[in-house]
Amino acid sequence: MSDSELLAERFEEHRGHLRAVAYRMLGSLAEAEDAVQETWLKLSRTDAGDIRNLGGWLTTVVGRVCLDMLRSRTARREDPLDDTFVPDPLIRPLTRTDPEQEVLQADSVGLALMIVLETLEPAERLAFVLHDMFTVPFDDIAPIVDRSSAATRQLASRARRRVQGATPSADPDLGRQREVVDAFLAASHAGDFEALVAVLHPDVVLRVDSGALVGGAAASKVVRGAKGVAEQAMLFRQFAPTARVALVNGALGFVNAPDGRLQSVMGVTVADGRIVAMHILADPERLAGLELPDALG
Repeated sequence: MSDSELLAERFEEHRGHLRAVAYRMLGSLAEAEDAVQETWLKLSRTDAGDIRNLGGWLTTVVGRVCLDMLRSRTARREDPLDDTFVPDPLIRPLTRTDPEQEVLQADSVGLALMIVLETLEPAERLAFVLHDMFTVPFDDIAPIVDRSSAATRQLASRARRRVQGATPSADPDLGRQREVVDAFLAASHAGDFEALVAVLHPDVVLRVDSGALVGGAAASKVVRGAKGVAEQAMLFRQFAPTARVALVNGALGFVNAPDGRLQSVMGVTVADGRIVAMHILADPERLAGLELPDALG
């Protein structure tokens, strides 16, 4: 095996981890793949013999690549990020496992948290993701953001306060999640408004991201409160027969893909026996770029 082939093999051992870092940094599966590919290109142009800790080196490099992409994205964006934005969801069947997807799903980040990450400044997001999610030391993160270790620690601390104040504490038990999700499906299918309100938290938030291709801006919306969300859920009755329960970012959610064609993905956050957040991606352009697991097709 040549040196280049050996290096490529060693890189592949870290690909899943790098995708997980890039996804949490960018919220886009396609952009995450681009960041990982750029990291490989940088490695292939580097004398790998001088790298003592390849995993650590790759993590910091992909972090730097993602930071540059975030900064470029921020510079291009004329308007603030719309409140209806929903990051790319990670879809997985409830049973079958894929080793690469398992790495990406490990310690899964819920859609609610991913949305909060989108509101952080690029350097804050980098410091929080690398340190709090992947235990990268601040001394290693500081050169990436061109700040001292103490200042980098403050970036992560600010991000942490934002995250803790804006994301609900979800129930990690899939069994309890399933009970609530099944109750929601049954109430929606039956058109039982009171049952829907009962399964929703009073301060539940529904976020629908339909992109620019479905009914214009009016199709995307943010609805708050149990009664308002229940009214919207009544409109989902037509989709209930084709909705499939799946893991969406590590929690139970719904995939609507009649005839194997992905039409929408809903992530659900359950806490204390009720739904506290629902995030729906129905943007055809972005859904076309997502991979639907065979077991759900």
